[in-house]
Amino acid sequence: MTAYPHDVAYSAAIRAVQERLGSRAINEPMAADRADRNAVTPELAQFLATMDMCYLGTSSAAGKPYIQYRGGPLGFIQVLDQRTLAFADFAGNRQYISLGNLSENAQAFLFLIDYVHARRVKIWGTARVIENDPALLSRLSHPSYRAQPQRVIAFTIQAWDPNCPRHIHQRVPATVVTPVVEKLQARIADLEGRLRAAGLATGDDEV
Repeated sequence: MTAYPHDVAYSAAIRAVQERLGSRAINEPMAADRADRNAVTPELAQFLATMDMCYLGTSSAAGKPYIQYRGGPLGFIQVLDQRTLAFADFAGNRQYISLGNLSENAQAFLFLIDYVHARRVKIWGTARVIENDPALLSRLSHPSYRAQPQRVIAFTIQAWDPNCPRHIHQRVPATVVTPVVEKLQARIADLEGRLRAAGLATGDDEV
């Protein structure tokens, strides 16, 4: 039986709250619109290719939740097959909370957000840690990214859904801003040089 995003996300308790607060009707999924959201689609693959960070949610066997920021080079979350995503786990502060949680509870969640274009995607599933697979680790690593990959996190998709863009505050990363600023600085320097060559600039005009 196909599991649609809302079948995975909405427990009986959640549906009861939606009913009580009057949003049950608008939250009931349209199966035809979500029939392919339990596997990777071109839409999801394209979105993943633009991401250089995500939030990974895990929980201990006792239900204690944990959210971890994970980052990497652009497109660091790669598609292994129609139902499996994977990314390299880079060296960090060595708390290993996510790894410990996954050792006893495979349930996991990925929250992906594009702050520039106000887009976000939620992915429910299970995750596992893959150790001692040099070929896969090499595939998921990027030589230009200065961090030591240590293991692989493989994520099996149960369902995914794009989220409402409302209230996403726009934040532009340095990788986008820096080239624009450098171009403007070069243009300013060029104009200042032309003014000085024409005898029209003074020291006070420099920025």
